[in-house]
Amino acid sequence: MRTDTSNAICRSDYAAPNYQVETVEMGFDLDPAQTRVATRLTMTRNAGARGKSITLYGDGLELVQLRMNGRPLSRRAYQLDDGVLHIPVAPEQLTLDIETLIAPELNTSLMGLYVSNGNFFTQCEAEGFRKITFFPDRPDVMARYKVMLRADRDKYPVLLSNGNLIEQGDLGDGRHYALWEDPFKKPSYLFALVAGNLVCQEEHMTLASGREVLLQVWVEEGNLDKTQHAMDSLKRSIAWDEQRWGLELDLDRFMIVAVGDFNMGAMENKGLNIFNTKYVLANSRIATDVDYSNIEAVVGHEYFHNWTGNRVTCRDWFQLSLKEGLTVFRDQEFSADMIGTDSGRAVKRIEDVRVLRQAQFPEDAGPMAHPVRPDAYVEINNFYTVTIYEKGAEVVRMYQTLLGRDGFREGMDLYFWRHDGHAVTCDDFRAAMADANHRDLSQFERWYSQAGTPRVAVETHYDAAGQTYEITLSQSCPATPGQDHKLPFHIPVAVGLLDKQGRDLPLTLEHAPASGQQQCSSPGPAHTLVLELTEASQSFRFTGIAVEPVPSLLRDFSAPVILEYEYSDRELAFLMRHDSDPFNRWEAGQRLATRRLLKLAEAVVNNSDLAATMPADDALIASMRITLDDDSLDPAFREQVMVLPSETMIAEQMEQIDPQAIHTARQFLRRQLAAALREELERVYEANATPGPYSPDAASAGKRGLRNVALSYLVELDDEISHAMARQQSDDAGNMTERIAALSALVNSNAAVKGDALARFYDDFSDEPLVVDKWFTLQATARTTTLGKVRELMKHPAFTIKNPNRARSLLFSFCNGNPAQFHVPDGSGYEFWAEQVIALNAINPQVAARLARTLDRWRKYVPELQHHMRSALERVAATRKLSKDVQEVVTKALAN
Repeated sequence: MRTDTSNAICRSDYAAPNYQVETVEMGFDLDPAQTRVATRLTMTRNAGARGKSITLYGDGLELVQLRMNGRPLSRRAYQLDDGVLHIPVAPEQLTLDIETLIAPELNTSLMGLYVSNGNFFTQCEAEGFRKITFFPDRPDVMARYKVMLRADRDKYPVLLSNGNLIEQGDLGDGRHYALWEDPFKKPSYLFALVAGNLVCQEEHMTLASGREVLLQVWVEEGNLDKTQHAMDSLKRSIAWDEQRWGLELDLDRFMIVAVGDFNMGAMENKGLNIFNTKYVLANSRIATDVDYSNIEAVVGHEYFHNWTGNRVTCRDWFQLSLKEGLTVFRDQEFSADMIGTDSGRAVKRIEDVRVLRQAQFPEDAGPMAHPVRPDAYVEINNFYTVTIYEKGAEVVRMYQTLLGRDGFREGMDLYFWRHDGHAVTCDDFRAAMADANHRDLSQFERWYSQAGTPRVAVETHYDAAGQTYEITLSQSCPATPGQDHKLPFHIPVAVGLLDKQGRDLPLTLEHAPASGQQQCSSPGPAHTLVLELTEASQSFRFTGIAVEPVPSLLRDFSAPVILEYEYSDRELAFLMRHDSDPFNRWEAGQRLATRRLLKLAEAVVNNSDLAATMPADDALIASMRITLDDDSLDPAFREQVMVLPSETMIAEQMEQIDPQAIHTARQFLRRQLAAALREELERVYEANATPGPYSPDAASAGKRGLRNVALSYLVELDDEISHAMARQQSDDAGNMTERIAALSALVNSNAAVKGDALARFYDDFSDEPLVVDKWFTLQATARTTTLGKVRELMKHPAFTIKNPNRARSLLFSFCNGNPAQFHVPDGSGYEFWAEQVIALNAINPQVAARLARTLDRWRKYVPELQHHMRSALERVAATRKLSKDVQEVVTKALAN
């Protein structure tokens, strides 16, 4: 991968450290203004070390004392330059004592040790530990930690760290202590510390082995009534990991701590997971069905890291997807299994693919495109991306598709057996999968080393006389920064064939390989086969096909590719009604809708009549009517069918992006559907009420989801009847899901009451930060919200740019979630973006870099917008003291 700065770190330069850290003993005297950290490292030179020198990293530290084997090191015995502490000569074995001073209350980056609402928290991934002490801060340095915490008892009654509590007591001067020991080796990025005035919900759980463990969820006072769902999610995660993978919790206790100031969603520190409050706190008053689902998924994700990330970790940060992609796959499977039904699994799959297409496919096509295993980076924080996570998960899923569920489990078992307690690579994972299943997966490595989204073109031919059906698959992948030529990938393409009545045909493949082709768990003939595309072009012939079929291609989205096949509208409508693969049934509707939206957007650009472009008897309208009327379908699935492709996804289909045309086209189509399907939408709305006490279970959530999507369409009609429906739902709602959906419908309408509804909502929830975030987001993404309104909201007493959640709720939501208003022709949206990136850069570079990504694909837009975008990027690039995080993003955007 090409980088455009001289200080890029390259995977090819990897070398093991000269010294391994065996043990780490740390003592913290906690004080917001000046925390003293004493660290003792026992170190041993690695076999084959290239020298006798030691390199330690620090960031913003005051070095008080440095001693080796009990003796102070003179200034001549080491060099300290720009945060790098270098000791040129060291003995074979040594003890290094380091004393540093840090100021947690001034740490606005929220990396290392910082203060939030008077409490201490840490975030050390990827390189935050060096903000605490000097250390060989890299993931392949794994050690056992013992940590002593000392603090004022009244201010900080709770003292937590990784592992097991060994001792605690009173120091006699108003202060107290707690000693923690982690029995497992871990890299420094998994170190954690929490100290403050917190309360917890705790429960005991008996594991499958009979061992009892303590589970705790720690929160600030006043939030204890919002922890039960997180606790239940944790227990389900522990049980699922035992049942599905045979992996048991390995500590005596497991703790979750919620904090309101956090850059990420959560962090998997060994035994002490620190979470953004957004993914812990929930009750029916403040949390939606989506919030409940997300909490379960994130709690699961962080717990599953205990094995896929902690027990087996990354050799270097280039291997980040080894833990993140694998663990995302595991949390996706967990969420699907918790739903428990085939249709529920399909809805989960649709949701995951929608994220991939809306976020990862554009990243693959932009200047920040990188392989799942990058070759170089300037700032590692910039590579916590959807490519690493979501595409990485798809790569893991393809192993399961190719090897089968049992074969994949055998590969996982071998992976843990070989590598438990070690820092390893993506190649080690691939080798375990290959060896356990006696498969040659050498070509599969290209999914790790090549960037970009492959395209698979399909041609079909039916021979009625010979009763054969031939599918020819051809693959290609566009150039990405630093990679002009791509070799063929190993792509699993799951296919089925439907007869004229929509029934799956039994499939027999001519000259089928001995293994790897059939994906069928039931006895008898297969109805879905997995074709393995390994060449630039390959043909596959099915025999015994008595009638010309309709192909169902890439079932269950068996590979993260763009499928190119010219279905007719009639065939798509047929698949939308009959395909036994729920994902492809949904996909057919998305393809129909995308065609309509692209035609409508073109008509907007050409000032053509939109009504003539979309007739009332259109196949899409007819198909959606059938879906709405089919009560045998899961409500959650029908909801997914009714959600049109997003403006971002439509933009990806255009040669040049015109945000105004896309928005106008999508709104026109929504109004057309609402008018044509009003009777069906009203029936669905009434039929899917969920009376009684609120429950976030999948069935109830599915009904509420379908009901709310029906309401959102009806309010597009902007008449008194639909306004009254939304207002009534808002007034009567007994849970946040229904209330926020009704408010969203009103805010995106011309209803006279929407201002009052927004004011009342804020008054009701002004003491709930997570709900106030929703209030800001609703307004930031409303299609009538102008930049002037956003600037006005920034002056609201509840807004602060220093809190990542609040910044994301308003600034990110407007810049990334309101394309028509952000991309106004005069470029004022881009000027606003530049102001906010520069402001955030001075406070929290990691959050600033995330916002900077908004304009990284500026060259894809229409020329009149490109000029303004480039000017905004150049303004940011010229900023003094620009962080590496932001510099890397804007430099690559301008260069590519």
